[in-house]
Amino acid sequence: MEQELAGKVAIVTGAGRMRSIGRPIAKLLAKAGAAIVITGTGRPPERYPDDEKAAGWRDIGSVADEIRQAGGRCLPLVSDIADPRAVEALVERTIAEFGRIDILINNASFARGPDRVAAVELPYEIWKKVMVTNLDGTFLLSCAAARKMIAQGHGGNIVNISSIASKIASAKAAAYSASKAAVNALSRSMALDLASEGIRVNAVCPGVIDTFRMDDLGRGESWRKYVKRLIPLGYAGDGSECAEIVLFLVTDRGKWITGQAINVDGGTVWGN
Repeated sequence: MEQELAGKVAIVTGAGRMRSIGRPIAKLLAKAGAAIVITGTGRPPERYPDDEKAAGWRDIGSVADEIRQAGGRCLPLVSDIADPRAVEALVERTIAEFGRIDILINNASFARGPDRVAAVELPYEIWKKVMVTNLDGTFLLSCAAARKMIAQGHGGNIVNISSIASKIASAKAAAYSASKAAVNALSRSMALDLASEGIRVNAVCPGVIDTFRMDDLGRGESWRKYVKRLIPLGYAGDGSECAEIVLFLVTDRGKWITGQAINVDGGTVWGN
């Protein structure tokens, strides 16, 4: 692969899962030449899925090893994107380690769980947790990174990993869908705010991606029926599809694209 991102520095949040969107994004940007800072929550091993436990997975440590073994540079950091002080510390550590920030990928997101109930049954505390992680975290880190990009004077790129749930909100997903719709709006507004600084902001809206987040839906025949019913192309993504569109957006190939919310979903959503 051409080193399109040689000399660039990227932060990718939520990049520690073995089956995920963040891991392939981090690896592909590193392959393109960027130095990578990856973050995770520092989740305890007892919370790992069975396949991660069997593989001896070490969250962001394992992803960092993959990047380094391929010849890339990577700094793994445990960080809470919903904590303003942790966000500032993440940005400052990135500058201290690599000297600059050119790319931010806001991928960290609240995991499926107690929020997947009817809105009238959703405790306010859970609603707030989803919003703080998905929206506030994206806002805080985007602003902190953008301020550094402005000071550097070389432009930059922010890509927010949203969801098609932002466009086709379904039952029992009020908090998640609302948070991701807000991420799309934030992306558009910040794109307009930052265009004069040469900083582009876009959202990527994945459809059904076969990650740990979907494990509660079951596997086997029930999973196959679910995928066939929802996805015109007939198969779920694995995260690499999102990584490819992210790479396109943050390179010069995507230089005239900003303020967009782009579906990567096998045809699930039409006309949005």
